[in-house]
Formats: sequence, structure tokens, C-alpha cells
Amino acid sequence: MELMHVPDKTMNLIRLITVFLLRRSISGLAGQGATAMLRLYGLPLGLFVLPLMATAQQQVPGTIVDHSPKSSGRYIGSPSLCVLPDGSYLASHDYFGPNSQEKTAGIVKVFHSRDKGASWSPIAELNGQYWSKLFAHHGKVYILGTSKEYGDLVIRRSDDGGHTWTTPSDPLHGLLRTGRFHCAPTPVIEHNGQLWRAIEDAMGPVAGWGKSFQAVMMHIPVDADLLQASNWRYASPLPYDSSYLNGKFGGWLEGNAVVAPDGAIRNILRVHFVQKGSEKAAIATLSADGASAAFDPSAGFVEFPGGAKKFSIRYDKSSKRYWTLSNYVPQEYENNNQERVRNTLALCSSADLHTWQVERIVLQSTNTGHHGFQYADWQFEGRDIIAVIRTAYDDAEGGADNQHNANYLIFHRIDNYRK
Repeated sequence: MELMHVPDKTMNLIRLITVFLLRRSISGLAGQGATAMLRLYGLPLGLFVLPLMATAQQQVPGTIVDHSPKSSGRYIGSPSLCVLPDGSYLASHDYFGPNSQEKTAGIVKVFHSRDKGASWSPIAELNGQYWSKLFAHHGKVYILGTSKEYGDLVIRRSDDGGHTWTTPSDPLHGLLRTGRFHCAPTPVIEHNGQLWRAIEDAMGPVAGWGKSFQAVMMHIPVDADLLQASNWRYASPLPYDSSYLNGKFGGWLEGNAVVAPDGAIRNILRVHFVQKGSEKAAIATLSADGASAAFDPSAGFVEFPGGAKKFSIRYDKSSKRYWTLSNYVPQEYENNNQERVRNTLALCSSADLHTWQVERIVLQSTNTGHHGFQYADWQFEGRDIIAVIRTAYDDAEGGADNQHNANYLIFHRIDNYRK
């Protein structure tokens, strides 16, 4: 098809219209303002589409891995990142929303980058996978999560760098436990000859989101077959307790397996606590053999910037500090539901897991209603941190549905994070 020649003056006018509309978050081509301006200047609507799309995507703060507009009814969730043995990257995400199939069988898309995150190619789509974390182990790649929203606990293996995957068909091939489970892409770590991963049993005695979640740590010997269900062990579940935080405890979820300064494994969890000006994490302890867990409400809750949203914690030996990317809420954005304030992504650190400080703001927007930089999954890479982020931002359709219902998966690099 031969492309229409557009005079320079017309292109400049299109660019001005594009910027005008994006700055005011007008609802894309369907908006009355857009069509009115185009008719006023006698411009064809089709001429406006590509420049608007290009301008919107140019403004996204990171490298776009994938985009799913709000009109699809499929929002981007559960970003995960993995560095392969050859130094290339894998990223993944799932879909949630009214047109996803999250309630019957989750869908995960897998992407590959050979140029340090500058560009990405889709290489696989997994049916029956959800809320999942990618990780490399003994030269293979694994993905561990649930089969759907509150589905079975499943794991898959890839022997070719993420292009093809096993199917979790039975307890010998990755079907680890049946029932209702919840988790997020938080770290799978190696410690004392075991792999450790935090999940939630969603079959607690109290019904409802958050309240039915019981914190669980799962673990397996590093040399065992990870697809064989009988090789995994699970700590005793920690249930919801309505008396915690003076009755304002809404539940815990999306736990992190972390090696504490004393060398013991801890489960550090997001806490649903919506009091203005305060966000918390919960630190649960485990026995040395990983069989039992305990929580002390008088000492186990700590102030944590962004603790009401998902975060991942990793330890850096060089700085001797624990690091996280979280949705810290600066004072000017505080409100009575801080769980939904996701317009700021901050790099935070701690020497002891109990006292956390904000080191720098990585991403921020003043638009709290429709911009969100959330659920970051990340890795150290030398002096840098590399991350994939579930992002709600502007696009050619007028932007994300809201700050929670993301329309992008983006890749971001934090240079020299220790400075």
C-alpha cells in the first residue's frame, strides 16, 4: 500500500494536537475533543492514528515489553524477570480483567531479550499458569505459580531457554498441590541446600479476600526433581487474625523468602492495612528445618514504605543491605486507601529488615488515578538493577482503565543503584 504524503506543516499540527490531547488524558480517537479538532482543520481521522500511537508510546517511561489496551478487557499482571545462564533475559506476565480467562485457566506470555532489555520478542504462551515467578536453576528455567486465580499450585520447566515448557499434568510432572492458592512473582532463593519460596494457602477458616490467606513457606532440596510434588515440603500455615493491628489488619499476602542477618529464613509479607500515613510489612519466622512458622504481633509488624502493595526483597553482599522496589507513598499523595496509590516507584533499603529508608524515586507521576508503576520484579546485574514493571500509563486509547488495571509491561534499568 502506498503511503500518503503529509506536508511538514500538517505533521507539525498533528503533533501539537497529539500533545494537547495526551496532556489532558482525553479518551483517544473516541473523544469528542479529538474528532472536533480534526474536523476543524479538515484532517482525516486515519491520519491521526499512527502519530498519536507513536507519541503515546514514546512517553512511556521504559522499554515496552508488551501492551494490552483497556479496550481488550485484559490487563497486564504478575511481571516476572529472569536472567538466563547465557546472560539474556526472560520476562513474563499474565492477564486479569473481564475478558481474561483467569478464573478458568490463566494465560502467561513469555518474552526474550538478547540485547540487555533494549528489545523483546514473544517466545511462548502458557495456558493454565498464573501469578507466576520465573527462575533459573541448574541450567534450566522454571516457572512456579498457580493454574488460575486461586487455582492449584503448579511448576513447569523449560530446557530450551523458555521456548517450550513441560505441562503440569500430574504430581510427577509439576502438579504440586490441588486446592486454592495465591502467590505473586516474589523471589525463589537458595539457602542451606534448599530452594525457598513463599506462597499463600487461600483456604483459611475466615472467608474473604486477604482474610482467607494463610502464609506458607515451601522448600525443596536443591538437587531434587522440582517437578515431583513429593519432593516439596511446606511450613505450617499462618492464618489471618482479626485482632492484629488493633483490629485494622486486613490480611497478609505475597510473601518473600529472605535470609535474615542471623542466617535464618524469614517470610516477609505485604500487609493489607489502609491507615493514612502508615504502611507495614509482617516478618514471620521459620524453624531451622522449615517445618513450622510463627508470628509475634508485638514485634513482627514493621513500618515499610509501600508495604500495602506487592514488593520483592533481595540481599546485596557488597552493600550488606536488603533492597526493594516498592510503591512508597510520599506525603503529598497520602490518603485513606494507600493500597491504591501506585504512582511512585521507589528504591528502598535496610540493613536489618526492620528499619527501611527510601534511597531514591525511580518513577513517579502526578496522576494517581490512571498512572501506576507496580509489582516490580527485579534482579541485580553488576552495579545496576534491572526490572520489569506492571505499568498503567497513557496510550492511543486514552490510557489505562485505572492505576491498578495496567496496560503495559515495561523494562527499566536503574544505573549504579548503590550510589
